[in-house]
Amino acid sequence: MNRSGTGREQPGVMARLLMRHLGGRGRSRRQAGRPRTLDTLRRVLDKPCFPQALSSLPLRQVLALRVPGATELRPARLYVPRGRVRGAVLFMHGGGFVHCGLNSHHGICCRLARESGAVVLSYDYRLAPEHRFPAAIEDCLAALDWLAGEAWRWGGKVAVAGDSAGGNLAAVLALLARDRGGPDLAMQLLYYPSLYGARDVPSRERYAEGYMLTARLIEWYGEQYARTPEDLTHPLLAPIFADSLAGLPPAVIVPAQFDPLCDEATGYAEALRAAGGQAEVRCFPGTIHGYLNMYSFMPWGKAAIRFGGRRLRAAFAGAVRSAG
Repeated sequence: MNRSGTGREQPGVMARLLMRHLGGRGRSRRQAGRPRTLDTLRRVLDKPCFPQALSSLPLRQVLALRVPGATELRPARLYVPRGRVRGAVLFMHGGGFVHCGLNSHHGICCRLARESGAVVLSYDYRLAPEHRFPAAIEDCLAALDWLAGEAWRWGGKVAVAGDSAGGNLAAVLALLARDRGGPDLAMQLLYYPSLYGARDVPSRERYAEGYMLTARLIEWYGEQYARTPEDLTHPLLAPIFADSLAGLPPAVIVPAQFDPLCDEATGYAEALRAAGGQAEVRCFPGTIHGYLNMYSFMPWGKAAIRFGGRRLRAAFAGAVRSAG
């Protein structure tokens, strides 16, 4: 894997243009004195980067559902690809446990369903700070149980996937499924996941500023989600603190190169291998945190979704391999 942050290496051209654009917009807002409320943040960030109707065209169906959560039925979307469908994927969106949702990740799930040949269930778990840790986990666990009960329709195999905070939730579900004795998971697909909580890694300092996700923003997300500082070392918030990582499903982990969370992804993969598990890492060069949501104009976003989809397809065919 290519990791850096020194010398002449830097994010890709499109990533640099985007960061420059957003940096200018941020300065304009501060100068104008216009505060951004949480409601506004959610409204702005729960938008797709490509028209939803066009994203849905290659699929057989996109169904709006209500799926069990811990306390109520929650909104979800089921993405059904054309052809023979094999396997079911529970997808958890990113957004720091605070924002994003079904709309922001619509195109990602369309592409993931098409590439994997599996149904993808995108799930709208409860958000912080209204619903702090472990509310999101409780919701996602209920959704996983529901999907596992329906998976016979698509061959019976189930996987979990997510990006950023959603990657955290996917990894946590893998731990819980192991400890509860099921459901058996074919794979965990983690895109630039947050996994370390209070444990520091060098990339948090290396990419603390100037790469979309900042160290200060990570702290803010943690303050919204965690109830107490002690939660930041709880294995259901920071899986690296689990007593054991043995017996977990094969992991495919896709970091972003210029990302404060990069070393969390690679470090977790190393810990899984040390525990006797399988973990494949693929880092696409020049990428920044959140680049999947920019797939419509960042080629590596499309490539990363395609890569994850193909690994899911192999997992559902029973052909997951161990790789470094």
